[in-house]
Amino acid sequence: MNQTRARFLALWSRSGGVQAEEAYADLARHYAEPTRHYHTLHHIRRCLRDLDWARTEIPDPDAVELALWCHDVIYIPGAADNEQRSAEWFQRRAGGRIVASDRIAVMILDTAHTRVPADLAGRFTVDIDLAVLGRARGSFRRDAANLRAERLDLDDATYDTAERAFLSKLLARLPVYQTELFQARFEARARHNLAWRLAQPVPHSSRLVPLNDDPAGA
Repeated sequence: MNQTRARFLALWSRSGGVQAEEAYADLARHYAEPTRHYHTLHHIRRCLRDLDWARTEIPDPDAVELALWCHDVIYIPGAADNEQRSAEWFQRRAGGRIVASDRIAVMILDTAHTRVPADLAGRFTVDIDLAVLGRARGSFRRDAANLRAERLDLDDATYDTAERAFLSKLLARLPVYQTELFQARFEARARHNLAWRLAQPVPHSSRLVPLNDDPAGA
C-alpha cells in the first residue's frame, strides 16, 4: 500500500467514514483524469506537506486535511462550480457518518477563494491551497504552465486576460494569506511572484473564446 493511499484510509476511518477503500479509489480516479495537469494528487500531497508543517497551529487538523483531500476532487475545466461539486462529492461519500462533514464541506467551498473563511480552520485551508504562490519562481512557473495546460479550450490571449483578472484580485488582497503563520513564510514571495507574472507581456490572439473569470481555479 502506498503512503498516500494509506494516509487517506487512516484519516477517513478515524473520522468516522466507511468504505474507505471505495472512497479513495473514486478520489484517485478523479485526480488522475487525463485533462488534469495541476489539479492532481501531486497538488494534494504538497498541500499535506504544508499541513504537516503547520499542524500544531491548526484547529481540528483532521477536518482541514479532509477538506484538502477533497477540495479539487471534481474539476471540470471552465466550470464555475467545481468547489460546490467537490463538496457534494465529499458529503455523498461521508454519508452523514463523519461528524464534521458539514463544516468540512464549507471549507471545501472556501477554496473557491471568493471570501474570507469564517473560522481559523477555514483560513488555514485556503492558505495551504494557495501556498503554491509563495514557492520559488521556478516552481511557480511550472504550476502556471500546468494550470494553462488544463484550459486548452481557451486561446492564449483569452486565458491570459482571465488569469490576470484572478491573480490581480489575489494581489490586491492585503494580505494574500489569512493566517500569521503563512504570512510569515509565504507572503513576500507570493507578492513578488504575482507582481512578476502580471508584469509579463500580453499575448495576442484573434480567436474569440468565452471568458471565465477564474481560468484555473485554485
